[in-house]
Amino acid sequence: MQYRALGKTGFQVSALGFGAMRLPTVNGAVDEPEATRMIRYAIDQGVNYIDTAYPYHEGNSEVILGRALKDGYRERVKLATKMPSWEIRAAEDFDRYLNLQLERLQVPQVDFYLLHTLNKSHWPRLRDLGVREWAERAMADGRIGRLGFSFHDDVATFKQIVDEYDWALCQIQYNYFDVENQAGMEGLRYAAARGLAVVIMEPLRGGKLVSPPPAVQEIWDAAPVRRTPVEWALHWLWSQPEVSVVLSGMSAMEQVEQNLAAASASRVGLLSSDELAVVARARARYAELIAIPCTGCAYCMPCPQGVDIPGNLAAYNEGIMFGDPEAARGHYAWQKFAFEEQGILDHDVRAAMCVQCRACEAKCPQGIPISEWMPVIHAALGEEGPYVTRLEEAVRES
Repeated sequence: MQYRALGKTGFQVSALGFGAMRLPTVNGAVDEPEATRMIRYAIDQGVNYIDTAYPYHEGNSEVILGRALKDGYRERVKLATKMPSWEIRAAEDFDRYLNLQLERLQVPQVDFYLLHTLNKSHWPRLRDLGVREWAERAMADGRIGRLGFSFHDDVATFKQIVDEYDWALCQIQYNYFDVENQAGMEGLRYAAARGLAVVIMEPLRGGKLVSPPPAVQEIWDAAPVRRTPVEWALHWLWSQPEVSVVLSGMSAMEQVEQNLAAASASRVGLLSSDELAVVARARARYAELIAIPCTGCAYCMPCPQGVDIPGNLAAYNEGIMFGDPEAARGHYAWQKFAFEEQGILDHDVRAAMCVQCRACEAKCPQGIPISEWMPVIHAALGEEGPYVTRLEEAVRES
């Protein structure tokens, strides 16, 4: 196993971390014996960073992980879990959730406690409820080792959050496709320059980069060095000095073994300039598969009806790019659910809310007929019946 500096913490962390969000399941329930075998095998091979969160596997991830770390395994790893930011309504919720999580994990302390999925909505609410001051007290009484956050929003929001506390680490979605999405490479470098450890989640974009379409696979096949798509994706990350640890949500022992082998061969700067160019070509080829030429510039925003125009266009495009209509539909449904879980029932940012006013089209530098695309997107992603096949047809045609 190769090890890297975990930011300014002074800890040497394994290049590969074990993410407990996608543990193996049988009939919808976690296969605990197999999950335990995988976790302990990874630790025996040198993995020393384990990540979970309150909602993973409907709360069972923390419970199963707590049992898996018995028999001396807890002492061999840094353990991280996350506060469910969306559930916090009052200051007393901070202690309530942390204490419950410690009970589930059967530990008196977690090494890292992350504020989960911070964004421009969750962070101001937690900050104003006094989460920073509360965390200082929880670190003083020993329940938390260090404080961090995980993130899903734009890079400007990311930088703001980084600057508003002396965080130990941050966790971002980052992979060779998401160079300019969310925190992206700019956020990675910004955080690392300030001493934060940067923990990478979704290195394979939820598995979407594992089995590429033929047009992308051709690029990997023609590369001067033979690697699987997974190895290309992981080594692209490990080649960057700002990356502290790459999490993988492994759901089979075979994945554990393959990722351990890749991690053992990893190092900063491993990929040559020619190999980095191969990855850039793969990224560009994915981009060529999109149906709607949206760059995500957001000049079309704000929409008078509150529609998240770039988000809807991206959901449709990604369903086609990655050949995964169901994932696109899941994201589309989540766009409304994310507000409902915060108690905001009258807010819907989906394409269904478009009234074809065309105010956005005059501002779109790509000249996209947005008002025409919105009903197509809703029909493909949000409706039952015959229209539900439109995205599958687009995927097949691509």
